[in-house]
Amino acid sequence: MFDRRHLLRASGAAAAGALGAAALPSPASAAGPVRLPADSDPTAGVTRTLLQEHPSPAEGWEAVQTLVRIPRHKESGRHSHPGIEVGYIIRGDVLMEFDDRPPLRLRTGDPFFIPDGVIHNARNVGTVTTMMLSTYVVDATKPLVTTYWSGR
Repeated sequence: MFDRRHLLRASGAAAAGALGAAALPSPASAAGPVRLPADSDPTAGVTRTLLQEHPSPAEGWEAVQTLVRIPRHKESGRHSHPGIEVGYIIRGDVLMEFDDRPPLRLRTGDPFFIPDGVIHNARNVGTVTTMMLSTYVVDATKPLVTTYWSGR
């Protein structure tokens, strides 16, 4: 069984690492890495706090619940989960962007559902730090979050 707390922390580091790697110059052209200002990282300050996790009645699966905070003008980064996500916007305004369908505008009090494996990005388009309650039913043998470079 994976330690979800470690995975939640590592997923943020992985996203930052992917963005940082994209900022590196080619070996043929540079003396050192290019440092981007913290404000240029679109995922800076995004947190996922593990609230609870429990085995699911289905063998090999588990239920995980997190509180996601996305600061103003920031985003979760493109990612997917190895199972479903059922969520609720506690506070804020989010544009939920998908690779395979039109975006969905969510506001305080709105629920949402993301199917297994769908790549998505939660972009804070409001004036306050967005808070989302996300509950996942996921394959216990896989990382909770898989991040994808956005190419922006």
